[in-house]
Amino acid sequence: MKVTVVGAGAVGATCADNIARKELCEELVLLDIKEGIAEGKAQDMMQTAALLGFDTKIIGSTNDYTKTAGSDVVVITSGLPRKPGMTREELIGVNAGIVKGVCENILKHSPNAIIIVISNPMDTMTYLALTSTGLAKNRIIGMGGALDSSRFRYQLSQHLGCSPADLNAVVVGGHGDTTMIPLIRLATWNSAPVTKFLSEDQQKQIVADTMVGGATLTKLIGTSAWYAPGAAGAAMVEAIVRDEKKLFTCCVSLNGEYGQKDICLGVPVIIGKNGWEKILDFGLNAEEQAAFNKSADAVRNMNDVLKTL
Repeated sequence: MKVTVVGAGAVGATCADNIARKELCEELVLLDIKEGIAEGKAQDMMQTAALLGFDTKIIGSTNDYTKTAGSDVVVITSGLPRKPGMTREELIGVNAGIVKGVCENILKHSPNAIIIVISNPMDTMTYLALTSTGLAKNRIIGMGGALDSSRFRYQLSQHLGCSPADLNAVVVGGHGDTTMIPLIRLATWNSAPVTKFLSEDQQKQIVADTMVGGATLTKLIGTSAWYAPGAAGAAMVEAIVRDEKKLFTCCVSLNGEYGQKDICLGVPVIIGKNGWEKILDFGLNAEEQAAFNKSADAVRNMNDVLKTL
């Protein structure tokens, strides 16, 4: 098994570190356009192997895609990160060219790879990856919902005073501060609805804090977060390489599901060795469906920017 992570910045390096520690592949390639960055971080990670007890071989490469040949899974993190005050929409012009070029180069050497997109704006970059490559839709997956759902569980755990691992909670819709939809109605604490333990005001606060989770961190640290996004990408890699049939909320191509077509948006899916294998219908109520439709409209507006590039 071989995995490539494109982009050796904070998110890519964190993702690669998680993959190596879990020994999800025999060979892991870390690639970046900046001279020496990927090689240096790969060596640094390899020098932890004796301390952490993993045997994954990590190779760093400066823009040499031949080293990625034969990859089973490729994670794309490359692109500009968000800066304070910057929206994901503002990133489209720059990151679209980067993501499209990465996809083209990857598929020259790994035509059967499953591609996981983390680059922002993630919904639009996932749609671009799908439409520009012509790959089967199950082989293109946007990571956003997996991260947003983890952030949702964190916010819930803070109010409930419990372990996030004891919670099941998902976020659907776009991966944006105004487009994501935390489904608090369906969230559970070891099978019990969390709404039994939270006031209306608490529920509203949790939803609001989840929606601005990324922006909150950007303000605090001056750039996009990396620990949770990197871990979310690695968790999706794990579900694929170990054929876990695991339920994630991921950005995937919709063809009538949830009332939407010709768009990539976050919905509950099963992830296994073939990429995303099935979309699950959670039965949104009228209010949730209206929010989902509004989210889709906003993402379509971002996607329309691609036509002007």
